[in-house]
Amino acid sequence: MKIYNPHAVALTASAQRKRPAISILHDSPDARLVLFRIEPGQRVPPHTSDSTVILSVLAGSGSVTGGDEERAVAPGEIVAYEPGEVHGMEAGEETLIILATISPRPSRTPPKVESITADKAAGA
Repeated sequence: MKIYNPHAVALTASAQRKRPAISILHDSPDARLVLFRIEPGQRVPPHTSDSTVILSVLAGSGSVTGGDEERAVAPGEIVAYEPGEVHGMEAGEETLIILATISPRPSRTPPKVESITADKAAGA
């Protein structure tokens, strides 16, 4: 048995000024748990995954995208994406903490933080 405290990890995860903090809490062949701490002004640009992605909003405010739709989210909400469905996240006026469950675990190496920042998406 493994026990994780996502709030504690979110507070200690290192981030750069323009990049969300990302921590892999759990990684097994069946599932990966990824914690995102997204500060105001930061985002994870829309992207796809070959796996099912389930986002659990733990704290803060912000929005998520799915296809052409964008929607505000609040703590306690869960958003599910089918494999191949476009998804992204953006903080609102306060820090957004999201736990992503990705299943099955992606077969490729997880993207580096630089590869999912707004700067890179905008070509900066």
